[in-house]
Amino acid sequence: MSYAKQMLETDSGATIDADLLARTIDALSDCAQACTADADVDLRESDVAEMRTCIRLCLDCADVCAATASVVSRQTAFATAVVGPLLDACARTCARCGDECRAHADMHAHCRVCEEACRRCEQACRELLAALA
Repeated sequence: MSYAKQMLETDSGATIDADLLARTIDALSDCAQACTADADVDLRESDVAEMRTCIRLCLDCADVCAATASVVSRQTAFATAVVGPLLDACARTCARCGDECRAHADMHAHCRVCEEACRRCEQACRELLAALA
């Protein structure tokens, strides 16, 4: 069981489905880590100049995912007007990063792994966003 799930189970005042929220927080955290690691490995590639866009998008995605994870983890005075646009922006960022990583996935296994994390996170953000509507 993830720490996000454990923490959510201790909060009797949560207004959002704990399983859905925990899956989203876990996907956000995993994506942030995968994107950070992918950018780092990209920097070691011999064709680093060709990887610039991937590196930038991975770093952007890692930051957006980390910020989104922090905001959705706060359940006191949960503000849908803030969380909704943030989840949408995160889903879009993950989609764009996933597309870029897919372009390199045949040559770089780390990009394949990062793409998978981005797709999972994009889906989780969209599911939570739909639940907030």
